Amino acid sequence: MKAILLKWNQISLVKRIFAGLAAGILLALIVPQASGIALLGTLFVSALKAVAPVLVLLLVMSAIANHQKGRRTNMKSILGLYGTSTFLAGLSAVAVSFLFPVSLSMAGATTEMTPPGGIVEVLKGLLFKVVDNPVNALMEANYIGILAWALLLGVALKGAGDHTKSMLTNGSDAVSQIVKWVIQLAPFGIMGLVFESITVSGLASLLGYGKLLLVLVGCMLFIALVVNPLIVYVHLRRNPYPLVFSCLKESGLTAFFTRSSAANIPVNMRLCEKLGLDKDTYSVSIPLGATINMAGAAVTISVLTLAAVHTLGIHVDFGTALILSLLSAISAAGASGVAGGSLLLIPLACSLFGISNDIAMQVVGVGFIIGVIQDSCETALNSSSDVLFTATADYAKKRREEGLPILDTVSLD
Repeated sequence: MKAILLKWNQISLVKRIFAGLAAGILLALIVPQASGIALLGTLFVSALKAVAPVLVLLLVMSAIANHQKGRRTNMKSILGLYGTSTFLAGLSAVAVSFLFPVSLSMAGATTEMTPPGGIVEVLKGLLFKVVDNPVNALMEANYIGILAWALLLGVALKGAGDHTKSMLTNGSDAVSQIVKWVIQLAPFGIMGLVFESITVSGLASLLGYGKLLLVLVGCMLFIALVVNPLIVYVHLRRNPYPLVFSCLKESGLTAFFTRSSAANIPVNMRLCEKLGLDKDTYSVSIPLGATINMAGAAVTISVLTLAAVHTLGIHVDFGTALILSLLSAISAAGASGVAGGSLLLIPLACSLFGISNDIAMQVVGVGFIIGVIQDSCETALNSSSDVLFTATADYAKKRREEGLPILDTVSLD
């Protein structure tokens, strides 16, 4: 048994995940009644969600407390990359929606959820998350609040003794080790998630929304494979695709099935470590990216809003379209890092065109119907680009300040 486990662990994690993916599909087709298999996926996502808040708190606290004066963390560049990508995603989605207009059949598509009343309410919600009780922030996985407390405690502990700082480092290392153990279970978790997705949701209900899905997924692929690589190339002046594909493979694949940027934080932390990035930087940029780097959400908001606009025959001029791009980017930053978090921001964008809340909520209902694919692709784009832009900023900094070459290939085996 020990020899089998040793041989299993010697196989690349990505290959094991693909094996789990194939097993999930086969089991769903052969024994769809074996509902216990889906439990593996639920347990895996729950384990990631459980460890992520503690990991973020300890990593950020340790990084700030042990930060040496005069050492730059490059966060400004990363924030600029996050903002640029999200805005360009919204702009691209608007352009694609005009090139391939979609009309919706919204009768009966309803939801009881309550959307935010306006952009002020979204920003207000973000501010309240910052001042949340630390215990409640950990319990509710409020990463904005966790980041705020971790930064404050880290700054307060900068003057602490070496033993205290060493304890923080040991604590973050211990939780990081637990994360590694959890990630080793990813093949079984993916198998359970795929099994559940196929047996419960199926694909038959999505056929009526095929064109909308094609526009959404196509636009997200355009961002992932064209826009983001162009951004990376501008900063690195090297072939961006080895890094892009590595991030999609290692981070995007897991995020596709967990459908939660928050749950994928430990996966991204591990990938940053494998890429040799600055821990002081990625310990802050990755959890921050899980809350504000939402290119996929900007695509969803723009495409579904303009689908409602085209359905109602509302004329949209260039200026209004540009405002929608900006509004979707800002709104996306307020989307929660959980499954379906971006959909409730659609009524906010619809209000720009005078669309009533009743109709807007029907659009949200359509979003939930296609959410099996839409939200998976959205999360994969969001989460993988957190690592992509953190790595881009880190490599660009090394090239500028140390004159180190940036490799055209990234080996993650």
